[in-house]
Amino acid sequence: MPHTKKIFLSILLCITLISLSAPSQTVSALSSSSFTFIILSQYKAVADIGDETYILAVTSNGKPATWKSNNSTVASVNTYGKVTAKKAGTALITAKIRNAEASCQITVNKTNVVISSASASMERGETLKLSATTSNGSIITWKSSKRSIATVDEYGTVTGIKPGETTITANADGSSKACKLIVKSPTIQLNKITVKLYRNQTVKLSATVSSNVNPTWKTNKKSVAVVDETGTITAQKNGTATITATVDGVSKTCEVIVLKPDITLSPKELSLKEGTSTTLTASVSSNNSPVWSSSNSNVVSVNSEGLITALQKGTAYIYALEDGTKARCTIQVTE
Repeated sequence: MPHTKKIFLSILLCITLISLSAPSQTVSALSSSSFTFIILSQYKAVADIGDETYILAVTSNGKPATWKSNNSTVASVNTYGKVTAKKAGTALITAKIRNAEASCQITVNKTNVVISSASASMERGETLKLSATTSNGSIITWKSSKRSIATVDEYGTVTGIKPGETTITANADGSSKACKLIVKSPTIQLNKITVKLYRNQTVKLSATVSSNVNPTWKTNKKSVAVVDETGTITAQKNGTATITATVDGVSKTCEVIVLKPDITLSPKELSLKEGTSTTLTASVSSNNSPVWSSSNSNVVSVNSEGLITALQKGTAYIYALEDGTKARCTIQVTE
């Protein structure tokens, strides 16, 4: 757009030429109020959204013109001829005095938005920085079409929330560019796929997750084996259970086999006299203490440590029981 000084020089030159070339009656008319006109500093202009510019008007009667826009949503004008570009389109800015008017056509360019990536992928918990520029330097606003999948802050930093697809959009002045974002499902690996334990034994499973998110752990048979939030398994009784580690719908399993123990009693047969006592020894492969019992406590009694006492003549069996396995010792009591 021309500088104000150049505009006024052009206007002055124009008026001078008209005065020199016009016949005497024209000059007379020009100096009278019967011939009115408006000269503008420009008749066509191009602007970006947010731009402000002045249109200067010289009137034949020396009075200030009144200004009007035929589309103020595209470009507005104030009483001094200052035009503000608001959105893409075309508007006609008109300066008017009595019996004369002149117009300038303003074309407001559409804002062009450029985004750093048209597509991207990530996993839950990861972050990604997008950037965007505009043709007129307008401020970018960011939006995620599915905040449950990924969020984006005012600076274009995207955070994955859960697996799925969303669109991250950079917006400015009604224009936008989008980045198609995929939050990927994670991969999981367990350090063991099968473990064997005895009752009360524990083992800790570890999971390697590509998204570095801690898995949730679950057992399908709490009566056989339980698992805590850290992946530590505790055997409950003999049988088979499945332990599952899950992250965002992706799972891996480990089979837990709780073994029946082997029990060996020493001795397996014993003869005692009434009133005497001795201790049986139980060798248990699980290292758990067995539960002792007598088939006839009137003949032989036994305590929790395997100490047996002959009470009266007869025969009885002493049992050592651990997690479904039972071993027997035959006791003969004599007088």
